[in-house]
Amino acid sequence: MKNIQGKIILNIVNGKKLQASKKLLKKINPHNGKIQKYFVNSNKTIVNMAVDVAHSSHCRWSQITPIARGKILSEFVSNLKNESKSLASMVASETGKSLNHALGEVAGAILQGEFFAGEGMRLYGKSLTSSIDGRSSYTVRVSAGVTGLIVPDNTPIATIEWKIFHSLICGITIVLESSEDAPELANKIAEIGLRSGIPDGVFNVIHGDRNTGIHLVENEKVKLISFTGSTLAGIDIASRASQRLARVSLELGGKNPFIVCDDADLDNAVHWAILSAYSNAGQRCAAASRLIVFKNIYESFLDLFLQKASKLKLGLSNTADLGPVINKKQYKNILKYFNDVREEGANILLGGCRSKAKNLKNGFYINPTLISSLRPSSRLYDLEIFGPVAHIEKVENIEQALDRCHESQYGLTAAIHTQNINLANFFAHQIRSGLVNVNLGTFGSEPHMPFGGFGLSGNGTREPGTEALDVYSELKNISFLTQDLNL
Repeated sequence: MKNIQGKIILNIVNGKKLQASKKLLKKINPHNGKIQKYFVNSNKTIVNMAVDVAHSSHCRWSQITPIARGKILSEFVSNLKNESKSLASMVASETGKSLNHALGEVAGAILQGEFFAGEGMRLYGKSLTSSIDGRSSYTVRVSAGVTGLIVPDNTPIATIEWKIFHSLICGITIVLESSEDAPELANKIAEIGLRSGIPDGVFNVIHGDRNTGIHLVENEKVKLISFTGSTLAGIDIASRASQRLARVSLELGGKNPFIVCDDADLDNAVHWAILSAYSNAGQRCAAASRLIVFKNIYESFLDLFLQKASKLKLGLSNTADLGPVINKKQYKNILKYFNDVREEGANILLGGCRSKAKNLKNGFYINPTLISSLRPSSRLYDLEIFGPVAHIEKVENIEQALDRCHESQYGLTAAIHTQNINLANFFAHQIRSGLVNVNLGTFGSEPHMPFGGFGLSGNGTREPGTEALDVYSELKNISFLTQDLNL
């Protein structure tokens, strides 16, 4: 224990680092498979302690005016900017991204903070009319209470900022369960927030495994749970939280279609298809994992796609296009998927294996992969892989493309490439997904844009955008009856 003492990542509760558990978990470097750090595995007692602290801090924080909270968050954003390089270095180290890609993620997270810090001056209610003479009525937003935030590992700083700034501006106190694959980053963000003026007890961080998350979800003092992650985990969270009618916000998986029409700009379509399928090693809920191409240009698109995708470079350098997948479990799941695909008789047109590069052999590197000929009736057709894997198929027309899209139980994002504005508009209104892009990729939400999906992609909530305020605040209706002044 003495030899690893300096490598243990502790919880942050009530502004102080807290171990309170001798059970440790390993944080593995996805680039080389070596142990990077250890972090505490928080049990029910520790989780309850963090929730109690957040609960006792809630009254004080929620009664600060939204404008005053916004000023604190502005200072928080300023300090994040000052430490953007060290934050990006930590993102790169924990996730296996290149430093340039990590810097881009940090910049996006800071933009998110800037937008929501300003919401302190726009945390509006509205005035209402009444059928009763002399009655005035209006609504105000009030804090939803203690919130449990559970975040994934694919874009760790972005998803943390995505949730904490919404929460804090609404007067919520937080217990954040970090990703098991990016625990140190969660602590770093909390420490910057505390130095920026966020009071002790308002922003707490705990680490642990699935059971830690269950304890957080089942704690009766937690009034809202916001979760980004897999659909199966989201269903489990919703089931547990429903036993006490806790509010739940779920942003879940996707099996996102990328449609290429016969009038598309092929160079642009291939560019965005490769970015959508393989950037961040395909570890995006918004990744394009289904390429649906019109028959007339199928061969031309496929040839160009394979030509460019085969040149993608794996590794950590800033010249690399994608890094490793985040952990060994995910790595093995993807390799098993390749075996299942072969057993189904589908064709692997590109990749379908781990990287053979000597300098990457100990990491969790998967070659960019393209598959064809999976049957829509196959369970593999609608299975979210969360790796650099896409499936391609040809269709006759837009109606058949929509039918293929709607074979999926997911409905998170979609993209269409066409020069026909009427066709694009028709598709955008017919497709059942929460985000539709034309002549772009399947990803690209910004801080002021609502994000979420249909079907198994979520439960109807939207984060970020001002729509997130409806998740993190409660509406209260207040009415007055004016007395007759007999004037």
